[in-house]
Amino acid sequence: MIKFSPKLKAKLWVPIDKIEKEALEQIRNLSTIPDLFKWIAVMPDVHPGYGMPIGGVAALKGCVIPNAVGMDIGCGVVCIKTNLTTDEIHSYLTEILRQILQEIPVGFKWRKKAVQTDFWEKYEIEDPVISSEKNNAKKQLGTLGGGNHFIEIQKDEEGTVYLTLHSGSRNLGKQVATYYNKKAQEFCKKQGVQPPSGLAWLPLDSKIGRQYLRAMNFCLDFASENRRILTESALGVLRRFFPKLEVLERIETVHNYASLEEHYGETVLVHRKGAVRAEGKVVIPGSMGSPTYIAEGLRNPESFMSCSHGAGRTLGRHEAKRKLSYAEVKKDLDERNVILMTPDKSAIIEEARVAYKDIDMVMDYQQDLVRRSIKLLPMGVIKG
Repeated sequence: MIKFSPKLKAKLWVPIDKIEKEALEQIRNLSTIPDLFKWIAVMPDVHPGYGMPIGGVAALKGCVIPNAVGMDIGCGVVCIKTNLTTDEIHSYLTEILRQILQEIPVGFKWRKKAVQTDFWEKYEIEDPVISSEKNNAKKQLGTLGGGNHFIEIQKDEEGTVYLTLHSGSRNLGKQVATYYNKKAQEFCKKQGVQPPSGLAWLPLDSKIGRQYLRAMNFCLDFASENRRILTESALGVLRRFFPKLEVLERIETVHNYASLEEHYGETVLVHRKGAVRAEGKVVIPGSMGSPTYIAEGLRNPESFMSCSHGAGRTLGRHEAKRKLSYAEVKKDLDERNVILMTPDKSAIIEEARVAYKDIDMVMDYQQDLVRRSIKLLPMGVIKG
């Protein structure tokens, strides 16, 4: 489905009455940016973010907005199809999850010793934030984080086992986003411009604008390396139980980035905040305890070839903690035969299935953006 809203300068893949007031206000604010190209594409998982809503796509002609990329730069999902079956893994599942949790730091934990990687030699960069954060970032590689980040063991409808994980650029991305948003605020102030709340920008042809894009791209590579290490760690645990484990397919889907692309005959910088490029195979996870979908991107030009990155929140984190209890969340997972492994029971409440939109409804809204191909059901989940 699609609806054009001239007042918002937006194309919506969700009924307007299902968009929270705060997110609508952020869309209105974004529509006033003079550099905006065509319209804002609003994905069906849209919900309030900082500056720009999560689940939004905006193309700009000559500027970049750090907060339209987001804090967790390059966050994304890796999905691994294995040669294992549910019958093989079922009796070992709890112990596998326990050992993965022992291997991989989650939440606010870092590694005591940096993992071995050639990443720092391959992706050298001179940047004030990355230089100051480098020693910390080395120990953050191969860590999951908290919030909506997860590691799940899933199954398809034929009983094939998949490993799916969601993580990003850790604290490094947050520090880069914060620093360059401040620089964007300083730039706008010097120009005598008062941007909408959280939507300060930097010109692409300026030194500081180019510097941000280099730092952002570094964070994209850092986040991908983080997911590679996480994947290898989790697969290493699985191989202890199943030495003949094979990886049959690997799909990686990334959100929270900006990319120079050709659309409607012009080169524009497409910001995808909580949205992904709908080209080839994409992974769209639901919430904890809900299905994940592998889908085929349809390259719809009206969405700037984008689709949703997941289910999207309906309850804020604090609201979820006020309304729900750990016992309720655990009961919901038990009823769905999902094993939960976490060191922090209190953090689980804000990630409850009912705190998110219905992933099947989200997929129904974006049938002209992606075509569902495989439905994955969770068997076990690790959360920070």
